[in-house]
Amino acid sequence: MHTDTERCVRAVQSKDARFDGWFFTAVLTTRIYCRPSCPVVPPKVANMTFYPSAAACQQAGFRACKRCRPDTSPGSPEWNARADSVARAMRLIRDGVVDREGVPGLAARLGYSARQIERQLLAELGAGPLALARAQRAQTARLLIETTELPMAEVAFAAGFSSIRAFNETVREVFALAPGELRTRAARGPRVTAVPGVIALRLPYRAPLNPGNLFGHLAATAVPGVEEWRDGAYRRTLTLPYGHGVVALTPASDHIACRLSLTDPRDLTRAISRCRWLLDLDADPVAVDAQLRTDPLLAPLVDAGPGRRVPRTVDGAEFAVRAVLGQQVSTAAARTHAARLVTAHGVPVEDPEGGLTHLFPTPEALAGLDPEALALPRTRRTTLTTLVAALAEDRLRLGTDTDWERARAELAALPGFGPWTVESIAMRALGDPDAFLPTDLGIRRAAERLGLPATPAALTARAAGWRPWRAYAVQYLWTVDDHPINHLPA
Repeated sequence: MHTDTERCVRAVQSKDARFDGWFFTAVLTTRIYCRPSCPVVPPKVANMTFYPSAAACQQAGFRACKRCRPDTSPGSPEWNARADSVARAMRLIRDGVVDREGVPGLAARLGYSARQIERQLLAELGAGPLALARAQRAQTARLLIETTELPMAEVAFAAGFSSIRAFNETVREVFALAPGELRTRAARGPRVTAVPGVIALRLPYRAPLNPGNLFGHLAATAVPGVEEWRDGAYRRTLTLPYGHGVVALTPASDHIACRLSLTDPRDLTRAISRCRWLLDLDADPVAVDAQLRTDPLLAPLVDAGPGRRVPRTVDGAEFAVRAVLGQQVSTAAARTHAARLVTAHGVPVEDPEGGLTHLFPTPEALAGLDPEALALPRTRRTTLTTLVAALAEDRLRLGTDTDWERARAELAALPGFGPWTVESIAMRALGDPDAFLPTDLGIRRAAERLGLPATPAALTARAAGWRPWRAYAVQYLWTVDDHPINHLPA
């Protein structure tokens, strides 16, 4: 979008927050870059230039605006709606892969050479993987500086910097303030958190956001010991590269309040990325709802509760296991089966608030389970053990870097994996916005009540007009039934 100058200028002059994260405005006279909705008086058109990423702005010598804090704007929705190499690379960079494995590790995950990835990212984003990762490190450093009392040296290494010098230089260059000045500036206002060991922050999103289906679904399907709904917040444990954590997510009027307790602050980038992915916070609800409203039978559902998101998962392998446990049983039964696995094979953790007890077991931990100990039909035991073996042996990958169609084919080749299970995993674990569940009982009931075609083949043909947002259409169709997944818990 940043190449459409006229459209970008209109967005800046109208301070349209819908375009935050889509592009960034750099001002040639002040050498500052802003988000489109920056509250200051818009600069002259002749002084504006536009970039596709904050990293590209920083690489061109611009520093972040202190008013609108463009480095904290929602991520571009483009990376969640695509499955090409650039989109997959951006999702991996957002997860901190470059900090942990370097550019060669990023390229290896994508099946390309480092030079190819560099060239593709430069062509589309104006910055290579190192510059994009550096911009993310700067944002993580700012969060730690402003929301914790960690010494600056610990902040530097927790944010992913290899040296104190690189940390100081980057913070000064990006924010035009030294790290100590950033902390002093933040202390003048109300403190974000005063709880030792807890990092509190706001997760921005593009309005509107309907929290009912998002948090209602997560709470209704929560696995005891791993997830819970408490005091208006969805809480769960997280398995992270350097340790584990506990997160509490609370819906607010213009953001999601996030409280993180981490055993290792180096996991902050990954934890934030997982939370944003879980809640689908980088979606563009205006574009999604506009497309779905073109169907006269869907339009009333969209108008009744716009801004529905697709509830995802923090770990693809975890959701795949839970999807198998949920085959042909009720939500309550699926939770019971999952809770038994957690108790038997999950790693125990301590929760200061007392409600969470375990991490969800990894495929490696489940690889040695005794099928006879599972209270499941024999065919489903085979399905589960085959899935776990494929995940543990890395023959099947279900991550943010996964190619959607390849994963579908690999899942469909496993015994016991029908269209419902494959598409559920594509929708919630892989994040495909066009995943569709025409055989789902709730979808078929909704289709019958709305006058949509009742058979899966006919409904799929009708849903062609909803593409590429059929996963969001599923969320609206589920609202036809009065089910707990559609409402915030009392």
